[in-house]
Amino acid sequence: MDQSSGGSDIIRRMRILPDWLQSVNIKYVKLGYTAYSSTIYFFIIPLIAVVAVEAWRLRHTTLVQLLMLLKLDMVNVMACAAAIIIGATIYFALRPLPVYLVDFACASIDAKLKCSNSAFLGYSKRTGAFSDGSLEFQRRICERSGVGDECYLPPMVFNSPPNPCLFEARCEAENVVFNALDKLFSSTSLSPRDVDILVVNSSLFNPTPSLTAMIVNRYKMRGNLKSFNLGGMGCSAGVIAIDLAKRLLQVHKNSYAIVVSTENITLNWYWGNEKSMLLSNCIFRMGGAAIMLSNQRKEKCRAKYELLHSVRTHKGAYEKPFKCVFQDEDPTGRIGVALSKDLMAVAGDALKTNITTLGPLVLPMSEQLFFFISLMLRKFSYTNMKPYIPNFKRAFEHFCIHAGGRAVLDEIEKNLQLSEWHMEPSRMTLQRFGNTSSSSLWYELAYAEAKARVNKGDRVWQIAFGSGFKCNSAVWRALQSVPAASPSNPWSPSIDKYPMLVPSSRTL
Repeated sequence: MDQSSGGSDIIRRMRILPDWLQSVNIKYVKLGYTAYSSTIYFFIIPLIAVVAVEAWRLRHTTLVQLLMLLKLDMVNVMACAAAIIIGATIYFALRPLPVYLVDFACASIDAKLKCSNSAFLGYSKRTGAFSDGSLEFQRRICERSGVGDECYLPPMVFNSPPNPCLFEARCEAENVVFNALDKLFSSTSLSPRDVDILVVNSSLFNPTPSLTAMIVNRYKMRGNLKSFNLGGMGCSAGVIAIDLAKRLLQVHKNSYAIVVSTENITLNWYWGNEKSMLLSNCIFRMGGAAIMLSNQRKEKCRAKYELLHSVRTHKGAYEKPFKCVFQDEDPTGRIGVALSKDLMAVAGDALKTNITTLGPLVLPMSEQLFFFISLMLRKFSYTNMKPYIPNFKRAFEHFCIHAGGRAVLDEIEKNLQLSEWHMEPSRMTLQRFGNTSSSSLWYELAYAEAKARVNKGDRVWQIAFGSGFKCNSAVWRALQSVPAASPSNPWSPSIDKYPMLVPSSRTL
């Protein structure tokens, strides 16, 4: 599991991410303006201005006089009409196919697998595998991680003695994946044999036969199904899987694609006393999601969202070992953790690159203009002025930020200048379901839906980050207002209890 995001949850009294908003590199801005179609606005605006000036000059000229001045004949008219038709045909033939999110479903785990923090600590002590210092360390992590008492752990943890084996791991995967898929097929009324593309991401559990083979055999899917297994990509793999499905839908017309995002705990439970390794035991919990995508235009009338953009940033593998320095004798009673500066520099650089690249795609023109002017002033003048910080709240109504840990969410909230309302889905997901790795983004979106917050036209920003270091974004636009009442929503039985008060990392 992604320990770079999990370990950073317990950092106290220090910045866990570089202040990337204060050090924007112009090469990242160029990525956004050269790689995407938003550049066209900078050409359209001057053209519109020229046309407006000419129209003003000719305001007293009648249409007949204008035609006489141009001396148009039938040959020129037909040539212009043919050029317009050919241009329109090429445009519609080459434009990307839309990608609709028909529906998604998050796994609802059996209530028998709920495990409070106190019960988790009791099971850990009962194994006899941990020293007293390690048990005390886990207790303090549980108090400060933001993970609540209603999260789920696999049956292996409850067994005495625990039995982490391949059979148990496959049972965990089946429990989560089949639950999410059953709910998805039920809500969409789509037959498994209608699915053309299947993408499954699970970073640490990649058995043979594969997880896609497990799904195909269970639901009797077609033999010519295009299936893909993504492994070893950390908590950001869910957005990578969405991006892969999008690219496949661009070349396979009239298709349905299913993306399954999950992670496995059974075979990745740590039984030693290395504190940095124990973080995953304390933070990661069971969870998974299944997402139905399609490029069929007939699905637009019932689809929940349309995928507008997906941006992937990978700053290269982190080769140095994960290092933590623990201050067990902290006089304030807090846990102090110093992550490797190199790791956090790479993480911050990836986050900065991703967000700066995404800016030209989503920000209003006024925000882009202010940002660009301030950037140019800093680039070509010798002033110490700070760059203009774009207001991303003008681009998005909802933010789904990977629930990697409470301190991580605090820093994202501060850097993006978000409100508690914007951060609520991420914080409540961490509290209710824990860090479910790549599927946490979908539990967060399900929370916003359960609260009836998603209205037609709203834009949703999903941002995931994880080992590598990778930072990936997906931008969705709601095609309809999503009603709160949905029996398949994992929040439905208890949504009235939320939001609940969750202290920030700075108050502990």
